Amino acid sequence: MMEYVLIVAGGKGLRMGADIPKQFLPVGGKPVLMRTLEAFYAYNQDMRIILVLPHGQQDYWKRLCGEYRFDIPHSIADGGETRFHSVRNGLALVDEPGLVGVHDGVRPFVSQEVIARCYALAATELAVVPVVKVVETVRRLTDAGSITVNRDEYRLVQTPQVFDGEVLKQAYSQPYTSAFTDDASVVEAWGVPVTLTEGNRENIKITTPFDLKVAAALL
Repeated sequence: MMEYVLIVAGGKGLRMGADIPKQFLPVGGKPVLMRTLEAFYAYNQDMRIILVLPHGQQDYWKRLCGEYRFDIPHSIADGGETRFHSVRNGLALVDEPGLVGVHDGVRPFVSQEVIARCYALAATELAVVPVVKVVETVRRLTDAGSITVNRDEYRLVQTPQVFDGEVLKQAYSQPYTSAFTDDASVVEAWGVPVTLTEGNRENIKITTPFDLKVAAALL
């Protein structure tokens, strides 16, 4: 079965306080986004990699690819107003039946085991999301203040979120709403249940200067 991954990289780097978008910042001497593409290429060299990038950043990305001699095959789709619209644009390049993963461009440390498990499960379960347990105490805000909640009832969501391609395309035919916070929420709104699987703790989303320090340590 054909395997695709949409790597969504629309960040502006506002929380990072950097002059360039966070996906282009170097980690260990190489832009974060390149390391993310390498993770999926290492999993399956025949995978169709579709990079979803704001149109205004695409020339810069191409210059970086030349500078770093980065030659992993990939297609480029235009980023949209929101993540929802970006994923929908990327799906337009999915031209054969198969499994489609959606992954954050600034999560370069997803493990090969997690990628493989998500795609394998999606072949039968239709919608698969990697998660990790909550290890800290969690409090829920209320009108009266806050209360402790049972952390065992919660999970932290990661990517890649992997789906049957036709299911994902159908789900993304829905009108956009602010309730769509990730791809799983879009598919659930279409009426398809989501299967959870274990992620890997190192699969952090690099969004702050502290995350960059953690990423350097992980390398």
